[in-house]
This record gives sequence, structure tokens and C-alpha cells, in this order.
Amino acid sequence: MLHRHAGAASAAAAAVGALVLTALPGAAAAAPAPPATTPSAAVSMGADRTSPEVLAAMQRDLGLTAPQAQRRLVNEAEAGAVAGRLGAALGADYAGAWVQGAESATLTVATTDAADASAIRAAGAEARVVRHALARLDTAKAALDRAAARVNTRDVPVWYVDVRTNSVTVHATRRAAAETLLRTAAVDRSLVRVETSAERPRALYDIRGGDAYYMGGGGRCSVGFAITKGTQHGFATAGHCGRVGTSTSGFNQVAQGTFQGSSFPGRDMAWVAANTNWRSTPYVKGAGGQNVQVTGSTQAVVGASVCRSGSTTGWHCGTIQQHNTSVTYPEGTVSGVTRTSVCAEPGDSGGSYISGSQAQGVTSGGSGDCRTGGTTYHQPINPLLQAYALTLTTTTDPGPGPGEPPGEPGGTWAAGTVYSAGAQVTYGGATYRCLQPHQAQVGWEPPNTPALWQRV
Repeated sequence: MLHRHAGAASAAAAAVGALVLTALPGAAAAAPAPPATTPSAAVSMGADRTSPEVLAAMQRDLGLTAPQAQRRLVNEAEAGAVAGRLGAALGADYAGAWVQGAESATLTVATTDAADASAIRAAGAEARVVRHALARLDTAKAALDRAAARVNTRDVPVWYVDVRTNSVTVHATRRAAAETLLRTAAVDRSLVRVETSAERPRALYDIRGGDAYYMGGGGRCSVGFAITKGTQHGFATAGHCGRVGTSTSGFNQVAQGTFQGSSFPGRDMAWVAANTNWRSTPYVKGAGGQNVQVTGSTQAVVGASVCRSGSTTGWHCGTIQQHNTSVTYPEGTVSGVTRTSVCAEPGDSGGSYISGSQAQGVTSGGSGDCRTGGTTYHQPINPLLQAYALTLTTTTDPGPGPGEPPGEPGGTWAAGTVYSAGAQVTYGGATYRCLQPHQAQVGWEPPNTPALWQRV
């Protein structure tokens, strides 16, 4: 037991070069254009070389096509440059800027002086004449920030400078709470808008394999792998770290969750349900704190490389020596674990074992240390997932949970189900035999994954 106590880019730029904001010359009088030899903002900021992942996410979440997403990013880069030049030129009159439209093709710049409007339009932007300069709004917002240190702001949780409404906007669940904050800050009420809102913001923390967590009764262990159970987020870990009902706090000592299932000895498996401040992520903490992507749970063969992440010794690698091992600890015998040549030390318990991008198991116990070497055992992840009906987190947009149907073309195969080698399923009118233990997920349907399924 190891817990511790106490080319294409240039073409893209050319394709969007005719858009309104990519050719903004700067205001004739107020905001001189940069020299002709200066690269466009889009090129200098890399907006014309956006990764496919970002473009795909924009398409999904903003309802854009790929060309629209690319044009939007280029326009926004150019708009920022134009707004910056105009802000510098307008000085004390400047009241902020914003873009709008699906492709952010319209830039609006606000000013307190109507005489500035022609220079703003000459720069290719729309002009908005308003009452309050941005500097004045920022000053009022800073007064609210200072006042928040002296009053309870639980019922007035959000305030900000809104350039589009030319105000400091305050969100409050109770208007009286907003009034208390405003009186304490002694701000000009003409600058402020109060909106009633049910919003209760909270800090959000990532659940990541290898990070530390602390048990309420004392001791430290490591997160194995982030999981979900329906809509519940949490993580898999070692059973000897805590019993059902044991509370946990995260790596940052913030309240985190409670053990919902735990088995030790016999097996060494457990899972913790996190509170709503914590979200599951498909990552393990790798070398230098870098995220290592988890994409599945296919069990690696004997002799394969395997790496471990833990909160005491960090990231270490070795090989899988034997599966289906029984080991006796002072507390009793644990069966079905995997023996490895990876080192570990107290506090690493529960942490992640991963081969490539495939989750293997959670650290159980061992001998030796990371200075002289040692032997360590891990509880395989697939039996753990199966025992508690958990779904390994392999994406930031989780698909179906355990036992949920895959949809067309139908059959007995189901995403979220843990399959052992030799298991048979039907899919699309055909029968398939499982070749490697794994938890099924959308995209891993039998016809798509010949490494995992053989048609019979």
C-alpha cells in the first residue's frame, strides 16, 4: 500500500484577405496605419494558422462552418489591432470596442466625443457616441473591487465593465445586497446597472490522474483516472486509501468528494464521487506536469511498457511483468493485480498506470523505492470500471455511459460496457468476438476496431 499519511496558412490568409477588418487602414487623423511592411495582425498573431482542433470546437459550439470559423479568427485579430490603435489615438475619449456578427466582421468603437466619429469610420469601424469614458468605468469597477473586501458579496457575485451598455453592470441575487456594495464603494450611481440574477459562480477544478488528494481522516493518495457515472463526475483510485463515506479534498486542499465504493483486501479498488466544483478530464499528469491524453482502457500485453503517475514520485516507467497476480499485504491478500517493474513510494497509491494512451490500472502497493528501484502492483482499471458501473473519461464531451445503447445499426454491443477477451456481441447483424479487454466507447464499434474485435 502506498498512501502517505499527513503553406496552407498563407492560402488561408489570402482567402480571407478581402474581409472588412483585414484591410482596415487606420483612421486618417486619429489612428495612423502601421507601415506597409508590417505584417497583418492575423499573420503576426497566427490567426491564419489555427489548429484543426480549435476550428472544430468553434464549429461545434458557435454553429459555424470551417471557413466561417477561420474568417472569424482573422477578423478578430485585425479588430483587436484597429481597436488598440484607435484607443491610443482617442485617449481620454475612448470608451471601449467590440465585434459582432457570426464572423466578427463588424467592429464598433465607442467614444465620448462626437467629433471622433469620422476618424473611427475612416479606420473601418462603426462609431458609437456614449456618456462615459472607459477609464471612468474602470475606476468605478475598481472601487467595487475594494469594497468587496469589506462586505459580504455572496448575494452579489458578479460585476464587470460592459462596454456595450457603457456601464458597470452588477449581478445580484438580492437587490439589497447590490445596494450595500454600491453604498460601501461610494460610486456614481449613473455609472451602474443592477441586474437580478440567480447565478452562483463557483470555482471549477480538474480531476486529473496522478494528482494528489487527501482523505478526511488523514493521509494522502493519488487520483487514478477521471470517470463519470451518469452525470456524476469523480475518479477511480485504490480501495485501501479510503472506505465508503470517507471525505476527500483535492490537490489544492479544496473540498472534493466522498468515497462511494471501496474494496480492500481481496481487490484494491475504489471510486470517489466529486462535488460540483470538480470536473473529470481525460488526462494523466505526465513528465513535467504535462497532460497525457487517455483515449481508452485496452489492456497491454506482458512485456509492454507502462508508465505511472503519482503525487509523491511523479512520472516513472517500466514494463508489465505479469497479469492476474495475487499479493499478500499485512492487511490481507489482494488478487487479480498486475505486477510491474515501475517504482513507487508512499503517497503514490491510487495513481495512474498508462501504456501509451491506454489506461491500465491504479497503483496498489509494492516494494523498493524510486531511488533503488522496485516492484509495484496495480489494480487493473477494467474490472474496477465494471464493478462500479463507471465510464472512463476519454473526452471532454463524454458519450453514452455503461449499458447505454449505441444507436443504429443496433445489436448487443454498447458503449460504456467493459468487455473481456473472448466476449461476443452482435452489431449491425454480425457477431464479433472481443480480442483485448477494454471499455467500449463511441467510435470503437466492432467494425471500426479490428484490433479489438474479430468478426465470427
